[in-house]
Amino acid sequence: MFCGHKLGLNYKRLDLNVPTLEEVSRVLREGLTPFFETVDVSVVDCPDLRQAPFHLAQRGLSGDEKVADIGGVPYLVPSVQRDKYYSLKDMASVLGMDESAFLIGAGAGPHREVGINCELMPNISFEDKQTKITNRTHIAKVDERGGCQLSIAKTTDFALLANLYASEGKPGKVLKVYVKKRIGSENFVTTLRQILNKHYGNRAVSLGGVFLLRGGSAKLHIMPDFSTTPLNSDQDVNNWLNFYSMDSPLICLSVFHSYDPDLDLRIEHTHCFSDHNQGGHYHYDNTPDTIEYEGYFNLAKQIYRIDAPIATHNIGRD
Repeated sequence: MFCGHKLGLNYKRLDLNVPTLEEVSRVLREGLTPFFETVDVSVVDCPDLRQAPFHLAQRGLSGDEKVADIGGVPYLVPSVQRDKYYSLKDMASVLGMDESAFLIGAGAGPHREVGINCELMPNISFEDKQTKITNRTHIAKVDERGGCQLSIAKTTDFALLANLYASEGKPGKVLKVYVKKRIGSENFVTTLRQILNKHYGNRAVSLGGVFLLRGGSAKLHIMPDFSTTPLNSDQDVNNWLNFYSMDSPLICLSVFHSYDPDLDLRIEHTHCFSDHNQGGHYHYDNTPDTIEYEGYFNLAKQIYRIDAPIATHNIGRD
């Protein structure tokens, strides 16, 4: 474990003992069978993720693969700490990726620019010492009628918390996970994570990537503006959030860990966007009989825990 300080941020870095893609493919293929009627897991060449239906800021998920957990829910709950404000550009620097960085994942949006609290779907590429930026990051906020308003970010800023998968965006081998018709009780990401936890135990295996919800619908939430009263329980948080049933196709950016090696990680975090003005924080699909997922993931070699809260708790981490 290495501890460092950069750009005013304390961080810890943990080098991971990474299994092969082929091994993880076998573990997931065998583990998913009881939970989905159709299961196909393999190691493939990553498709060009810049193209439809993915619309990401870089083509692949390979090169200097890392995950980062920045800030945390304790900066939001029970009461917001508005001074916790960050930049995706700075995160690339803390990760030692000034030359080339492709960041995707889930976080809280830039409330100073947007005007209210909101959800962030980081999807950004920095190249040529950060002089060339491709920003396809989406923001979801609650509109005046209580619905979803989805937009492209005009800034690299975010607030409070984020979970990022970072790479150089190069083509390469990745895990392809295709499942159809859910017969288990947990959501797609939780099922993957629990299978890996059962197999690897206290050996942390961390993944990031993108998956498509191709059929059916899913339950997502969008945070409204900050609560004026403290949120002291999961029930308080759920009463505050705005929940929606959102339609496929959804493009979902995900980071998850099989195990928390004493870093106070958010063990899984997934945000989704679309081209039909829907997006937010993914919980689970609503239509198990018609659901269809297609995901592309890669394994991280390092975990960075950045600006972790000193006083922590497990409220609001669903």
